[in-house]
Amino acid sequence: MTDQHKDLTQLIIEGIQERKGRDIVTVDLSAIEGAAANDFIIAQGNSNMQVAAIADSIREYVQEKSGIKPYNYDGYRNAQWIVIDYGDTLVHVFTPETRQNYNLEELWSDAVITKIPDLD
Repeated sequence: MTDQHKDLTQLIIEGIQERKGRDIVTVDLSAIEGAAANDFIIAQGNSNMQVAAIADSIREYVQEKSGIKPYNYDGYRNAQWIVIDYGDTLVHVFTPETRQNYNLEELWSDAVITKIPDLD
């Protein structure tokens, strides 16, 4: 993992924590052939409003601290699952029910999954 990549991951995590996102995990997919990205960062908010606020915080925080803008993002319409595309890193912000339903951690269980402790 390059320093720039590590920095981006850390900024994304800090952006999530700014809006009290919880249950943050990083999923290292770099050794998995055919994966959509090298890394997923997954987090959740308690409501659709909080999911949207977390996603906004990530985009604003990363751009403010590093000048990096996402290539794309989607999911604001119902804000149950917002994905932010930083190229090799995809950020997924879920409501708890939607996260449980799609269960990306289980889907990619052969990847290296690291849990980030909640701040409180």
